[in-house]
Amino acid sequence: MPLSPGPSLRPTGFATMVGTRFRFTTPDSSIDEIICQVLVAHPREQLTYTWTYPRADYPTHWTVDWTLRPQGRGTRLLLTQTGFDIEDRRQRMARNAVERSWKRLVLPRLGAVIHH
Repeated sequence: MPLSPGPSLRPTGFATMVGTRFRFTTPDSSIDEIICQVLVAHPREQLTYTWTYPRADYPTHWTVDWTLRPQGRGTRLLLTQTGFDIEDRRQRMARNAVERSWKRLVLPRLGAVIHH
């Protein structure tokens, strides 16, 4: 059961307004809904939302934060996903899987989109 972000996630009901509730769905997976809520929305600076997968064997409740900062002649992206209990073996494994997924699947695709 993958709990990590992946290229097949599709947002439904997303808007960059604090309080907006939306879902990620994965059409090609048994995971059919990840429930989210926008916590912070500052255009061109920061987007923070909750990430809850209630149907997991061990329900998840994480927070994902995307922060953009000017750096030199470009922009730095800081991406954090918090809420893992690393004292719990399953949560530590989930955290490691999520980190690998962001690095291998999501961020490279983001870079390709930005540079086109």
